[in-house]
Amino acid sequence: MVKRILLAVVIVFVTWSVLDFILHGLLLSSTYEATSSLWRPMDQMNMPLMYFVTLVFTVCFVMIYALWVEQKSIKSGIQFGALFGLATGFSMGFGSYSYMPIPYALAWSWFIGTWIETVVAGAIVGWIMKS
Repeated sequence: MVKRILLAVVIVFVTWSVLDFILHGLLLSSTYEATSSLWRPMDQMNMPLMYFVTLVFTVCFVMIYALWVEQKSIKSGIQFGALFGLATGFSMGFGSYSYMPIPYALAWSWFIGTWIETVVAGAIVGWIMKS
């Protein structure tokens, strides 16, 4: 079980890093440029901290599934990821929108992007840890 957990953490971390690059680095780059007054300049961003945050989030995601989801399957992983993503994506997108002057479309993008990422991660952990 420990090997499966470690494998899931590595694969989900890499997957989320790639999807984050696609979402934030490519798809939303023009939105971030148009709202540049809200963000630190690239040379002031703390990339090691951002990767560490992603790693902690990944470990928590995988461990919650590993410890508390009884019937492990791809289906249960996707269901877990969808619910987890609904909670985290909604709070990230619309929670941020409630106190930051970000465009409404960016709130939706963060919500949908997070939800997609957690559904994909759920499928991964469900596949790796299936009973």
